[in-house]
Amino acid sequence: MDAYRGFVMLLMMGEVLNFGRVSRALPENGLWHFLDLQQSHVAWVGCVLHDMIQPSFSFLVGVALPFSIAARAGKGQSRGRMTLHALGRALILVLLGVALRSTGSQQTRWTFEDTLSQIGLGYTFLYILGWQSVRAQWIALTAILVGYWAAFAAYPLPGADFDYASVAVSTDWLKDHGLSGFAAHWQKNSNLAWAADRVILNWFPRPKPWVVNDGGYSTLSFIPTLGTMILGLIAGGVLRGPRDAAGKIRWLAIAGVVALALGWGLGALGICPVVKRIWTPSWVLFSGGWCLLLLAGFYALVDWKGWKNLALPLRVVGMNSIAAYCIAHLWDGFIHKNLVTHLGAQFFAFAGAAYEPFFHGAAVLFVEWLILYWMFRRQLFLRI
Repeated sequence: MDAYRGFVMLLMMGEVLNFGRVSRALPENGLWHFLDLQQSHVAWVGCVLHDMIQPSFSFLVGVALPFSIAARAGKGQSRGRMTLHALGRALILVLLGVALRSTGSQQTRWTFEDTLSQIGLGYTFLYILGWQSVRAQWIALTAILVGYWAAFAAYPLPGADFDYASVAVSTDWLKDHGLSGFAAHWQKNSNLAWAADRVILNWFPRPKPWVVNDGGYSTLSFIPTLGTMILGLIAGGVLRGPRDAAGKIRWLAIAGVVALALGWGLGALGICPVVKRIWTPSWVLFSGGWCLLLLAGFYALVDWKGWKNLALPLRVVGMNSIAAYCIAHLWDGFIHKNLVTHLGAQFFAFAGAAYEPFFHGAAVLFVEWLILYWMFRRQLFLRI
C-alpha cells in the first residue's frame, strides 16, 4: 500500500517536471507529447494516467481502513474512541482541503472539490461501513452507484435555449467534448451536481454568488467518491483475509478486470459516460478497476516477491502522503525560488531552452523527496 500510495503522490508532485512546457518547445517530438498528455486531465470523457491520482488516493484510504481498525483495536482502543477519531479525521480532512484551495486568496474559498475534502465528506460513512459485513459493503456500493446514476438521469436536460457560455462552456468545447442524447444528463455545468452547488456553495460567505466551477468539479462527487473508497475497503478486507498471497492477487486482478470492463461498457453503450470530473458511477468502476489492478501489481512485487528495498523511494513518499500532499501544494514555489537564488537563474541552462524547465522541475522534486526522506529516517509522519 505504501509503495502504491507513494507512486500516486509522486505522479501528483511530478507536475513540477513541466512536460507540457517541454512538449510545446518540441512540437514534433512524439514522446514529450505523450508525456504531456499523461500529465494533464482529460477535458471531460475518458482517462489518462494523471486522472488516476485522485481515485487511487481515495481507493487507498478504503484499503487502509481495515488495517487501521484492527491496529487500534489491538491497542485496546474502545469503539467509541475510534469513532470520535474518525469524526475528527473527517472534519480535519474537509477543512484542510478548503485551506489548501484558499492559498493565495484574500478570504476563505469555501469549495469542496479538493481530494482531501472529498475524502473527508465521505469518511465517516466509510468508517461505519468498516464495521459491517462484506455483503453490506457490496450492497452500499451498489446502492450508491445505482442511486447516483438514477438521480442524474432524472434531472431534467437543459433546454434548447440554455446559455452554456454563462456557465463557462464554450461552443468550441461543446463541439469537441460535449455529450448528446441520454448522456447529456452528465453534460458539463448543466447537470444535477452543478445545480446542487449553486445552492450549497452559496450558503458560505464569498465575494460574489457562486455560479460555476470552470473545470466542472462538484461537491456532490463525494458520494460516488465514497463508492471508490468502499471498493478499496473491500479490497483491504481481501488483503487482511485468509487467502494466500497468490489467491489475493488473483482476486484483485479478476475484480479489477471485471470493474474495468463494466465501467468501460457503461460508457460505450451510452448508459453512463466515464467522467472523472463529476465522478460518474461508470468512472467509479473504470478507475476502480485500474486501482485494483495496480494494487495487485504492487502487492505482488512488494509483499509477495519481497522487493521492499527497491520500493524504498516510493515508500518514503507513501508513508507520509499527507505531508507530501501539503508540500506539493505549498512549497513548490518556495523551493523553486530558492533554487534560483542559490544556484543562479542560469544554472539549468546547460540543458538548453527546451529542456531547462524539466531539469529545474526535477531539482524541485528531488528536494521535496529529500525532505520526505529526512522525515522518514527520523520517523516523523504527518497523520490525521
